[in-house]
Amino acid sequence: MALFGDAPFATPKPERLVKRVLEIASDPGDLVLDSFAGSGTTGAVAHKMGRRWIMVEHGAHCHSHIVPRMRRVVDGSDAGGVSGELCWQGGGGFQLFELGPSLLEKDAHGRHVVSSRLASAELVEAVCRQFGFTPEPQGRDPWRHGSSSERQFIHVAPRMLFREDLLPLSEALDPDATLLVACLAHDTDAGNFPNLDIRKIPRDLPDAIDWAKDDYSLALALT
Repeated sequence: MALFGDAPFATPKPERLVKRVLEIASDPGDLVLDSFAGSGTTGAVAHKMGRRWIMVEHGAHCHSHIVPRMRRVVDGSDAGGVSGELCWQGGGGFQLFELGPSLLEKDAHGRHVVSSRLASAELVEAVCRQFGFTPEPQGRDPWRHGSSSERQFIHVAPRMLFREDLLPLSEALDPDATLLVACLAHDTDAGNFPNLDIRKIPRDLPDAIDWAKDDYSLALALT
C-alpha cells in the first residue's frame, strides 16, 4: 500500500509473506520464477534475499509499477517491506526484455505458416536466431543476414526461390564458406549447390530449436 499509494491490486502480497515462502522453498543463488508478476513483490523480495529471479507480466503496470519498484530496490531507496530486517542497502541490477510477435501462425487449415504480422526485418531476425545465427545489419553483402562463425552465414528469403536465385548466392561465397538459405520453398535440387544448406520455413524451424538452451540472446529493452 505504502509503496504505490492507493492500492492498484486487489490482493497485494506482503513482502514478509513472500520472504517466508522463499526461505522455505529456495536457497541463496536459486532462480525464482513468477509468471504473473503483478506489482513485482516476488522479484523485489527475491532480489533482497540474494536470489536470482524472473518475472513475467503483460499488463501496463510492468512499466508503471514493477520497473520503478525494482529500480528502487537496486539503488537502495526502497526502505519498506523486508528491507530493514535484511539490512538491504541496494545492489545488483536487472534487465527488461520485451517479447516480440510470434514467428508462426495457423492458416485456415490449421497448418503453421509464417506470421503475416511480422515486418520483413523482424522475420529475418527471428529466423536467424531460431537457426542459431547472430543477425547482422546488411553491409556490402546484401545476401548475408547473419553468421554463426567466420565461414557460416544465413540468408532469409520469405518467398519461393528458383535456380536463378540460388546460383548467385552460391557463387558469392568464398570457397570454404557455407550459407544456410531459409526460404518458403524452392524448385531445385539442393545437391546442385553443395555450399548451400537449403531449409524450408516454417517446416524446418522446430528441428532447429534447442529446447535445452537457456540463453536466446533476447533483444535488450532496458537495463
